[in-house]
Amino acid sequence: MIHIDWRPNKNISKPLYIQIVDYFKEKISSGDWPVGSSIPTQRDLARKFEVNRSTIVAALDELKAEGILEGRGKGGTKVINNSMTLLSNIQPNWQSYIEEGIHIPNLKTIKRINELEFDTSFIRLSTGEASPDLFPTEKMEIVLKEVSRNINNLGYEEPKGMLYLREHISKFLKKYGIHVSASSILIVSGAVQAIQLVSMGLLQTGSTVFLEKPSYLYSLQILQSMGMRRCGIPIDEEGIQGNLIPKYIKKNRSSILYMIPNFQNPTGIVMSQRRRKELIEICQKEKMPIIEDDVYRELWIDKPPPDPLKSLDKNGLVLYVGSVSKTLSPGLRIGWIVGPEPVIDRLADIKMQTDYGSSSLAQLTVGKWLETGLYEEHIGYLRKQLYIRRQVTIDLLEKYFSDIATWKIPSGGYYVWVTLKDPIMMYKLFDEACKIGILLYPGYIYDSNHNQNLRISYSYASMEELKEGLYRLSKLIRKLKGR
Repeated sequence: MIHIDWRPNKNISKPLYIQIVDYFKEKISSGDWPVGSSIPTQRDLARKFEVNRSTIVAALDELKAEGILEGRGKGGTKVINNSMTLLSNIQPNWQSYIEEGIHIPNLKTIKRINELEFDTSFIRLSTGEASPDLFPTEKMEIVLKEVSRNINNLGYEEPKGMLYLREHISKFLKKYGIHVSASSILIVSGAVQAIQLVSMGLLQTGSTVFLEKPSYLYSLQILQSMGMRRCGIPIDEEGIQGNLIPKYIKKNRSSILYMIPNFQNPTGIVMSQRRRKELIEICQKEKMPIIEDDVYRELWIDKPPPDPLKSLDKNGLVLYVGSVSKTLSPGLRIGWIVGPEPVIDRLADIKMQTDYGSSSLAQLTVGKWLETGLYEEHIGYLRKQLYIRRQVTIDLLEKYFSDIATWKIPSGGYYVWVTLKDPIMMYKLFDEACKIGILLYPGYIYDSNHNQNLRISYSYASMEELKEGLYRLSKLIRKLKGR
C-alpha cells in the first residue's frame, strides 16, 4: 500500500480534487508509486487528505479517465499506467519483484495495524508499548548529559556490541541468577532481531520451531520466510504444556522452542516455577534448545515472576533474550541475547553481516541507564503507573464488557486477553473498529483458533482514551452480535 504524507492546500483557488490529481501524477511519474501499486480505499484517502469523500471520488474518476488508475472491484484500485511519460514501458516491473521476493509479506491485518498506529486520530487499544506519558524525560536528560561527557567517538563497535554495555548487562542479570560473562552476551536491535539471527545462524531450512499457542510469533513471517515451520504447543494457566513436547517432536523435525514465560504475549500468562523446572528437564532429555524471550520480566505488578529458565540452565540449553524496548523506549532499539560463547560468536558474525552493529550512541545510553541506577528507579515508577492503568482498564471492562466477554486479571505486563462469549466475525469487527477510529489487535493474528479473542493493552492509551475506546468498542460488538 502506498504512503501519503501530503495534504491539499485549502487556502488557494485551485480545486482540491485537482491538487490531489496532480499529487498522484507526481508520485506516479517519479516512480515512487510504480505500476501495480494499490491505492487506499476512498474512506482512507478522505481521512489522509482531510477532505470530503466526494472530493476523492472526483479525483479518482479523473485519474481513471486518463488511464492512470483502474478500479478492480474487490481487488481495489491500482496504478496501471503513466500516460505522461510512458513509464510503464521503461520502468522495471516492480510489482513482480515485490511478489517474488523471498520474504513473505505481513498478514493483511498486521500491515493495516502498522499503518494506522501512526495515525494520531486513532485510539490505540492494543499497542504493546508504554504511553509517551510514561517516558522518563527528566531522567533521560540526566543520562544524556552523562553520555555527552563520555563520547570519544561513535565508530563501529566490536561484533558482540559495546563491552561497557555488555558488562553492565552481565551485572544486571546476576540478580535473576543468570551468571554470565560479557563474552556470552550479544547486543541486538530488540528481541525480533534475536529471533532472526538464531533462524539465520543456527537453524536449517525445513526446521520446526515450537512455540506457545497462541503466540506473538504467529503475527510475524520471519520463520516462514526462511523456509521454517511453526508448530504451536497448547498453554494453560501455568504456561506451555511441556509434557506434550516429546509427542510433538515425533511428528515434526525438531529444532528449537521459542517462548515468553513471563506475562506472555498475548495472553499475559506467567509460567509457574514447577512448570519451568519440568520444561528444562524435558528439553534437556530431548536435547532441544530454548529461546527464552523475557522482555516483559520487569513489568510485574503484583509480585515478581519466578526466576528465568536461564537461571535453571546448567548445560547451555537456553538462549536468553532481554530488551529495554518494553521498559524504557522501543526507539532505542537495544536488546541482548545470552548463550554459550560459540553460539554468541556465530550470531555476532551474522549480525555484522546484516547491519554492522547496533547504534553506538544507543548502546552507550542504555549502559548509562544501568550504571547510574536510574533504570531501576524508572522501572519502579513504571510498575506503579501500570498498576493504576490496569485497575482502570479492569473497571471499564467490568462496566462495559461483563455481559459479552470474559478475562483474567494479569499480574503484570501490558495485556488483558479478552474472550468474547458469543461468536462474531472478527475480521468484520477489526474493519468496523477502524472506521470509528479504534485500533485493535484481534486474536486471530496470534493463532487462527483464537478467533474470538482481543488483546487489550492498558499501557498505551490515555485514561480518557481507554474509557472512550472501550465504551465504543463494547457498543460495536453488541451491534455486530445483533446482525
